[in-house]
Amino acid sequence: MTKKVMAAGIGIVAVAAAVGGYFLFGGKQGKMGGGPQGAGGPGGMGGMAQEASVTVVKAGEPVTGDISLSTGLTGTVEAADVVYVYAKASGDVTAVHVKAGDIVQAGQILCEIDTEQVDSARNSLESARVNLTQAQNNLSRMQVLYQGGDLSDQEYEQYSNSVKSARLQYESAKMAYDRQVEYSTVTAPIGGRIESCDVEVYDRVNQSGQLCVIAGEGESRITFYVTQRMMKNIREGDEVEVAKNGETYKGQVSEISSMVDEASGLFKVKAELRDVEEIAIGSTVKLNLVTERAEGAMLVPVDALYYSGGDGYVYLYEDGTAKMTPVEVGLYDSEYAEILSGLTGKELVVSTWSSNLYEGAKIRLWGEEEDSREPSHTDSKEGRRIPEGA
Repeated sequence: MTKKVMAAGIGIVAVAAAVGGYFLFGGKQGKMGGGPQGAGGPGGMGGMAQEASVTVVKAGEPVTGDISLSTGLTGTVEAADVVYVYAKASGDVTAVHVKAGDIVQAGQILCEIDTEQVDSARNSLESARVNLTQAQNNLSRMQVLYQGGDLSDQEYEQYSNSVKSARLQYESAKMAYDRQVEYSTVTAPIGGRIESCDVEVYDRVNQSGQLCVIAGEGESRITFYVTQRMMKNIREGDEVEVAKNGETYKGQVSEISSMVDEASGLFKVKAELRDVEEIAIGSTVKLNLVTERAEGAMLVPVDALYYSGGDGYVYLYEDGTAKMTPVEVGLYDSEYAEILSGLTGKELVVSTWSSNLYEGAKIRLWGEEEDSREPSHTDSKEGRRIPEGA
């Protein structure tokens, strides 16, 4: 009899323990398991506790505006006007009047070359001068005979044509001589700064050999390369920010090539820079350029965005309740995100990020409560989830 009572007592204790465990673990599971909506979702005793608490949020309609995305690139600084000076004739350098870094004016003598062609051209010129003088003297003597009737028209015309031919030869020889003299004295075609001068006295230079490089005064430019996708969103006149030595300079896109560069496989872009004398020509600099843009886009604060499996969604305020709505997200920066689809623009989008939001959660608009303290249920911005691949 005693054993039966004890067995019954043990059975009652076991049932009581099972019931207690059900409520204990059932209540914990309801609070932590929110389903796909995340922590705080409805269900079990935790859901009842959540429904008793109202999250205070800020909400507003999407706005219309422009948004852009900048990309960091590298480029090379060049002079906007660069002239490469070449030798037009072979010879020995007899004088050099400039060095790298000098400022020169257009027409200023850079160096002098003793070209062998000068002597040859001078001899040809003297020979042509003698022939012209002789032809002119012969014509003068024949003119007396022609006027006296002792010379026919045909003969006189031959002497006259000889003078014309000799004059043409002389003018041609003089032009060749002047050209050779010009070649022996190399002058600056433009005013600017000598970037390089690689010749010295007694050097032997060949025809078409480079002598100097002159960078024109004033503006500089930066050359960089972009992908085809970037090129489609770049326009002439777009602003470029160039960073060098802790300073930032402004420029504008001036030229966009539509042909792929063979060496890089990219598209070449040039931008004009102003007031960058302190940046040496040939320097490599960092730059930022708008490579993607959206104009007249529907925008919402980035704090309004949530992500699940890479898909974006927002919460809407509807009669004191949160409604989860999937959206397609376009460009976004530190403040706003472009909404491509999912909203009409008339909804009240919750812009307060909070882990207490879920489908059907009770929410109250900021400013509708009696005291104006900050919402106690709002998490920090750092807790916001980031889309996969962003």
